[in-house]
Amino acid sequence: MRLEFFIAFRYLVAKRKQVFISLITFISVAGVALGVAALIVVMSVMSGFETELKSRILGNNAHVVVMRYGGAIADYPKVAAKVRKISGVRQVAPFILNQVMLAHGRQVSGVVFRGVDPGNDPLASSLQKHLVAGSFLETPPSGERSPYPGLVIGSELAKNLGIAPGAKVRIISPVGSPTPLGMVPRMKLFRVEGIFSSGMYEYDTSLVYSRLADAQRLFGLGNKVSGLAVQVDDVYRARQVREEIGKLLPYPFWARDWIDMNRNLFSALKLERVTMFIILLLIVLVAAFNIISTLFMVVMEKHKDIAILKTLGLSARRIMRIFIWEGMIVGLTGTLLGLGGGVAICQVLKKYHFIKLPSDVYYITTLPVNMKVYYVVLICLVSLLISFLATIYPSYRASRMLPAEALRYE
Repeated sequence: MRLEFFIAFRYLVAKRKQVFISLITFISVAGVALGVAALIVVMSVMSGFETELKSRILGNNAHVVVMRYGGAIADYPKVAAKVRKISGVRQVAPFILNQVMLAHGRQVSGVVFRGVDPGNDPLASSLQKHLVAGSFLETPPSGERSPYPGLVIGSELAKNLGIAPGAKVRIISPVGSPTPLGMVPRMKLFRVEGIFSSGMYEYDTSLVYSRLADAQRLFGLGNKVSGLAVQVDDVYRARQVREEIGKLLPYPFWARDWIDMNRNLFSALKLERVTMFIILLLIVLVAAFNIISTLFMVVMEKHKDIAILKTLGLSARRIMRIFIWEGMIVGLTGTLLGLGGGVAICQVLKKYHFIKLPSDVYYITTLPVNMKVYYVVLICLVSLLISFLATIYPSYRASRMLPAEALRYE
């Protein structure tokens, strides 16, 4: 053990006459530990919130959407064949998207009506995992045909309207039919086959799914579709795939990726994460000021020791190292305690979802945790750096102390 570290360690563990200095040292360690633990927990929760949102959004939306200006796509099989040739594209499926009114008894709600092909649409396959009741648009046995088209609705919508599997609901389309009395909205009875719960309140209250052919008949589209849902191998390469689609399919076609469609949401999450990091870093800065005050008082208490060490030949640089080591021991102890506490809290939150979020306020119902090694290492390094910077000036003052001045009145 180096001499400087040994002396610094002795100064910390030895019993002092002034208990106040020991109390401030304890407060410094606790402050650093609290700041590091709070940063780890908050950054893990923010990261988990962003990861969970991405998975929920990608579970209910395509990675890239291809649509046509001015209306539906008539020759969608040819367009889909072109898109499939692009590198990185895993699957292409047609869909129909429109806003309708859903009525059950006297209850009415505006919803987003989505027609999908259950056998080929990856979103339909993903949504089957979230079913809480009934089935998801299963193909009826050969020769059997239900008089009512099937419908799958969100759990919150079913709760608000009092709907259970097997119930009949009316779908009122804004796309009207011409009659002698003018345009009359299309209306058709559907049978609720299943109820899903995606975990996102916005989707569970406003999305309903039906078979592609039933949606085409409802809106009078014939063989046309609203657009193509494109799934890619790497979700973070969706932008490159979208750009290639734009080159392959010029006007009147257009494409958007999931990042562009949710840009505002993820930008807000990023800004909030940075803001929370800066605010909670102030806790570590307060602890750093405690380290400075502790070292100043230790220098005043140990002025005779400093003078004796200098008289014995210890250089000013080595005197400075003693107090730098002392401050770093406080910072390192607090950082390690905060690291252990933060990781333990994150593991408890991850295993036991005892913190519930109101589903009508937040996008998800439980508090997610995703502890990234990158954030943990960054937080620990920043804490140690602040602790080191806090030791420099008090250590410099100790190294500049003159032995003659310290021992004059002894």
